[in-house]
Amino acid sequence: MTPPEFSRPFRAHDVGGPTRQQAIEADAGEREALAARFDLLALDRLTAALELRREAAGIRVTGQVHASGDQPCAATYQPVPFLITEAVNLLLVDHAPEGDEIELADADLDAEPLSGDIIDLGEIAAQAFALALDPYPRSTAPAPGVISEAEARVASNPFSVLKE
Repeated sequence: MTPPEFSRPFRAHDVGGPTRQQAIEADAGEREALAARFDLLALDRLTAALELRREAAGIRVTGQVHASGDQPCAATYQPVPFLITEAVNLLLVDHAPEGDEIELADADLDAEPLSGDIIDLGEIAAQAFALALDPYPRSTAPAPGVISEAEARVASNPFSVLKE
């Protein structure tokens, strides 16, 4: 298994009674590798402020991920800037349910099994960031051969020529 581009390991057994606060930031090389992983033109900043606390069900990781950079436009490949602040609320549980199919309640959707004694806060931040990215970013700049929805409605109306 390839190690993650942005790894910040934290030992699970170090999470005890008081809440543990962790601030992490990706360096230039990590941001470049994450930009390649997520097909970005640039990743200028990726930081996270996270809290870890032990609960009866497992270890709860909460906080926020902040990022900025440029994505390619889905139609023109022009740079589309992004500024992301994404909330993190993840429960790491000791054991995953057995069986091939698992039915999850709404409260269980942000639960993941904890494998071993290491919590990778960098990978948690990277995954939260990836989920916050716009899957179809669009540039506001006009592109040759690409028309807006309003222009398409006018062009498809056979009576639009009568207005002239």
